[in-house]
Amino acid sequence: MLRYILRRLILTIPVVFGILVISFMLTRLSGDPTDLILPPDAPDSAREAFRRTHGLDQPLPVQFVTFVGNVARGDFGDSLRFHQPALDLVLERMGATLELAAAAMAIAILAGIPIGVIAAYRRNTPVDIGVRGVSLLGQAMPSFYLAILSIIVFSVWLRWFPSGGRGTWAHLVLPATTLSFQLVALLARVTRSCMLDVLGQDYIRTARAKGLGERRVVWLHALRNAFIPVLTVIGLQVGFLLGGVVVTETVFSWPGVGRLAIQAIYARDFPVVQAVVFLFAMIFVLVNLVVDLLYAAVDPRIGYK
Repeated sequence: MLRYILRRLILTIPVVFGILVISFMLTRLSGDPTDLILPPDAPDSAREAFRRTHGLDQPLPVQFVTFVGNVARGDFGDSLRFHQPALDLVLERMGATLELAAAAMAIAILAGIPIGVIAAYRRNTPVDIGVRGVSLLGQAMPSFYLAILSIIVFSVWLRWFPSGGRGTWAHLVLPATTLSFQLVALLARVTRSCMLDVLGQDYIRTARAKGLGERRVVWLHALRNAFIPVLTVIGLQVGFLLGGVVVTETVFSWPGVGRLAIQAIYARDFPVVQAVVFLFAMIFVLVNLVVDLLYAAVDPRIGYK
């Protein structure tokens, strides 16, 4: 397994390089940040000094080589807007984002998987039809629309939860639920589909013939054998969560990396945007590596050489 992990880590090198290239080029396509950072009446000498200080007066190939060299040392440069190291600024907000993403993932797993199992076990009953309908609605509804509806209903009308900010557990309920809603619907549909395939297998009939309890057959034998595709979806949906926090944090004024990224994009704050993209991509790569390693724990027939 150690050789497998080392090989996977080596393969992340071209992935990281590709991420650096894409993030660098996309930020430069947005235009010159000088016009947004400096006031409109700033003299030309101040504009030239700003570009020279941040290396924006250099040709793009020179800027890229300098950027890659600095990243290799863990330096993404200073934020053009906040005048402090971009990586430190992102790491300060990362705790809030991870808290929100972890809460959303926990809700999705604890709700989506049991709902999918129950829908598969009660196939073509009103319970199954209702689950499929809600799942379809959950995947079709945009997260920003659901976030606004949640604020109107639970904050303005019922006054159960705060409409924004971060502090107590009550501030976490609406953004975490909103962020997890589409993932709950997806996990429910995937779990239902996988369970339907497994429940008709011979070894399930054999387990029932041996006199095992129905709960043990469904939740232990069937779910474990159906869990590999579900685990794959969970790993892939980490990217969805990291992308969804951008919208969710903005709507609920959650002080995380997603909200910081939106502010940096509007201000053309290149170092902050590049640091956010790099960290999100690395988290996605590492989570998928962990998911691959968990396959062996779920299914002992899987081995890594």
